[in-house]
Amino acid sequence: MVPIELAIPALLVGILFLYKGSDILIEGTVKTAVKLGISSLVISLTVVAYGTSTPEFAISVGAAVQSHPDISLGNIVGSCIANILLILGLAAIIRPLPVDRTILRRDMPLMIGATLCLFLIPLFELLSVSHWVTGIIFLVFFALYIGYFLWSARKQRENSTKTHTEKITKPLIFIILGILGVVIGAWLLIESAVAIAQFFSIPEMIIALSMIAVGTSLPELVVSVMAAHKKKADIALGNIIGSNVFNILLILGISALFISLNAAASMFHIYFLIGITGLLVFFMYTRKKISRIEGIFFLIIYTGYLVYIFLVL
Repeated sequence: MVPIELAIPALLVGILFLYKGSDILIEGTVKTAVKLGISSLVISLTVVAYGTSTPEFAISVGAAVQSHPDISLGNIVGSCIANILLILGLAAIIRPLPVDRTILRRDMPLMIGATLCLFLIPLFELLSVSHWVTGIIFLVFFALYIGYFLWSARKQRENSTKTHTEKITKPLIFIILGILGVVIGAWLLIESAVAIAQFFSIPEMIIALSMIAVGTSLPELVVSVMAAHKKKADIALGNIIGSNVFNILLILGISALFISLNAAASMFHIYFLIGITGLLVFFMYTRKKISRIEGIFFLIIYTGYLVYIFLVL
């Protein structure tokens, strides 16, 4: 953990890494998509989503290995909540996000399905099913998810009129460097935030559901907000949808292999996540976009959620 006297400098350096890393990552994503003849949405849903979910992976799997189920599950649920309310809210305020038909037809149903899978955790715990069974089921679903997008990318390449002879080494390097910059920046911010929280004796559960959850979502935050600013709504939305699927199926799947996730302690937050996912679906399907008003509404809900965490828990 960062020493308290270095927390503020680490915070500022982290912000710098996040900003520049996200800028490079978006540029690399767009250029790679063009050269491969596939949509930037597919890359955002897979490569970018995986990269920006790395902090959640490190925190939740590490907590599972060290037998801290509340942090492991709480961080993922809290991060998914932050992805929808905080990140999409801010992105929509910066620039309204039009929703592509492909997202409505293909990607949102996949995120809804992954989110509903959270019900399997308390159900299996109630039925005394071993936690590793939950982990295996989640990982099988995740493998099917990745397989589907590999097939989709191949189909797009075959249908593209471009001849795929251009070198993609440079844009791929941009993606890798961008992800590294974003992850390093997020790590610095998380470490400094935890140091400050512990200095002021804030309880561990509150840190997990708020500061760590928001901290591990910082890569998604910066990438999606920057993408909205650059009028790349497909990257902004694809990053969030893909990250939520990765968080739930991959990270919780691996975490469940090590430990029972003790879902009883997080049921309110699971229900809340499912509820706001339904609200997001309603806005997307009825309005075909996320407007500034809806972005403000999301931020108000998230503010209320944080107040509840600090006052009730």
